[in-house]
Amino acid sequence: MDRTDHGQEAVQMDHKTLMEVRDLQVGYRGQALLPALSLEVARGEFWGLIGANGSGKTTMLRTLLGLVPPISGLVARGPGVRLAYVPQRGDLEDRLPGRVLDVVRDGVDRDWSFLAPFRCARERDRIREALEAVGAWDFRHQPVAQLSEGQKQRVEVATALVSEPDLLVLDEPTAAMDFAGEHDVFDLLTDLIRSRGVSVLVVSHHLGLLLEHASRLVVLDRGAGIAVAGDRREVLARPEVQGLLGPGVSGDGPLGEEA
Repeated sequence: MDRTDHGQEAVQMDHKTLMEVRDLQVGYRGQALLPALSLEVARGEFWGLIGANGSGKTTMLRTLLGLVPPISGLVARGPGVRLAYVPQRGDLEDRLPGRVLDVVRDGVDRDWSFLAPFRCARERDRIREALEAVGAWDFRHQPVAQLSEGQKQRVEVATALVSEPDLLVLDEPTAAMDFAGEHDVFDLLTDLIRSRGVSVLVVSHHLGLLLEHASRLVVLDRGAGIAVAGDRREVLARPEVQGLLGPGVSGDGPLGEEA
């Protein structure tokens, strides 16, 4: 089946392809910020989207999510593909002083319908499965205000997982965390790919963590006119990327911060 989210032509995708981006240019008011970009996200892949301050990461992310129309090209998702988005830390504070269970239940309630009032048992199962998947079941009754930053991020991921997504998109998921917390979150995402078969797209400025976990990369730089995507090793071997990140990049340390 074909499904086109943006653009003029339909895209034929097999069952393994979750999202296809073809000749995509992003920007505002008809002005493109970056060169055209093409990529395919398949099931079970870990993608990292990196770029320094002002590189165009936010605009690219908003376009991929369908929040901003493309200047040209298209973004398409396969039929029935579910996408869940975990925004930057901060939105969770608006739901305080709720318990962990209350917050995660919000992810189920968004899909509630009076036409299906007998889904309670299945919904409870989904909540428990999501909390157990992120290691948050043991503190499910705690107020979110009492959690560490790492624990709060696990709750946000669980809230996204209850919708049973095929593709999980996270924007700077390790912001405000210490070294151990950052690694815990990336280890969690890798485990979710293995255990649940989801694909993950992480937007981050932390090159080291992305190179440790992501097998595929998108590298953006508005100033240098760079927008490339693909296998991690192939992307890092490209001359323009080496010119941006430095030859023989090891992935140590952050790349920069997005405004």
